[in-house]
Amino acid sequence: MSDFALTEAPVLSRNALSRDENLRRDPGFVARTWPQARVVVVDDAGRTPVDWTVAPGRAFRETDAAAWDAAAGRGGTVRTRSGAEVAPEPPAEAVLLGESGGVPYWAVRGAASRTADGDVFTDDQGDWADLRAAGAFLDELGAGLLTGAVATLNWHDRARFCAVDGTRTRAHDAGWARVCENGHEEYPRTDPAIICLVHDGADRVLLARQPVWPVGRYSVLAGFVESGESLEACVHREIAEEVGIGVTDVRYLGSQAWPFPRSLMVGFHAVGDPELPLRPQEGEIADALWITRDELRTALARGDWGSDEPADGATVVMLPGKVSIARTMLESWAAAG
Repeated sequence: MSDFALTEAPVLSRNALSRDENLRRDPGFVARTWPQARVVVVDDAGRTPVDWTVAPGRAFRETDAAAWDAAAGRGGTVRTRSGAEVAPEPPAEAVLLGESGGVPYWAVRGAASRTADGDVFTDDQGDWADLRAAGAFLDELGAGLLTGAVATLNWHDRARFCAVDGTRTRAHDAGWARVCENGHEEYPRTDPAIICLVHDGADRVLLARQPVWPVGRYSVLAGFVESGESLEACVHREIAEEVGIGVTDVRYLGSQAWPFPRSLMVGFHAVGDPELPLRPQEGEIADALWITRDELRTALARGDWGSDEPADGATVVMLPGKVSIARTMLESWAAAG
């Protein structure tokens, strides 16, 4: 079995928003629709208030995901405010995320207690969640809103000075560009990275652990695309660098945004030889191992970042949470067999 497909879309690729570049450049549309627009408020830690259909309570736990999915499809959605409640007009660095059902959606930086024109917003801080914790359990609209909001607002935070002449920049085109004092334009930047599930074409998959991760926590291999490099070439280079083996039959699986701060994860799978010695890259990979499909299924059944210790003291393999495309890739490969 050398080929397989994702069984579902990566969770942060879900998006009910329609993006239209022309609307961003239409001051009339912005002024006319702002009072009725809905606004996502994101704090400096990337958190936003979330309304839960099946409430997880204040101690948000990913292990509750199965119960929420069974009860409501997804656990919750991002809570938004009307534009009129936020400000008389779009704040200078607000971002027009897109439209859904004829409603424009924007994003702004804010906090649990935010003052706008004398009004105080008093959200319960306990309802706020970030994309890593809540992204997998939001509905399609909520996932798209928070992913887009975090990605673009992160870019604004890091693009306040022009890369050409160093002068200050200001937001433009409803948050989708910045213009410096000398007229140079810059646009939201995305850094592509490959993420690759290496298998043997039969019943084994290769996992690796970064040095900063807890013992037992493993995932598939990934790395940033270098300048002038194709995605496929990056797959070959990263696998060779990180574990010291070559791969063949590189095939595309899917992609999703990973705005921490501004990556795009492009998923592949490839075939490697488990008989070749693994040489983990010093400083990058603490250790790497091949496990069987049944062993992977056991780890998946343990839940996200499972921690049950076996009686014999053996290392337990813990896998990425559902918000990561790595989880979708591993679940899909496990199901394919």
